[in-house]
Amino acid sequence: MAPIRDDAPDDGKRYRSISEVSEMVGVKPHVLRYWETQFSMLRPRKNRAGNRMYRPEDLKVLLRIKELLYDRRFTIAGARRTLLAERREAPEQYELSFADAERKVLIHEVKEELRRLAGRLREREPARS
Repeated sequence: MAPIRDDAPDDGKRYRSISEVSEMVGVKPHVLRYWETQFSMLRPRKNRAGNRMYRPEDLKVLLRIKELLYDRRFTIAGARRTLLAERREAPEQYELSFADAERKVLIHEVKEELRRLAGRLREREPARS
């Protein structure tokens, strides 16, 4: 699997909408907006219309927050402290904990492409009698 490249052309996948990210992370959009208020390191950019646009780095942070809150059962304050402590550590250690994020993004993109192709095949399929 190829990792997400920062120098990839801007094909609409460098930034993702809140609905797309919410589906990838597995939480509702209002949960993402709430997490923004609780975690200072989570600040997605906004486009001219004011819509949140998430970068791959934001997705990694969101997946880590979800892991801490849902899987490891941390409180929000505990998850915040853990993330801040991890941020102070060496960058190599910080990045190792997010290895799953790139795979999730790639899987999501593959699924979307397969859905698109299946739709095109259905359009071409002749009607059966």
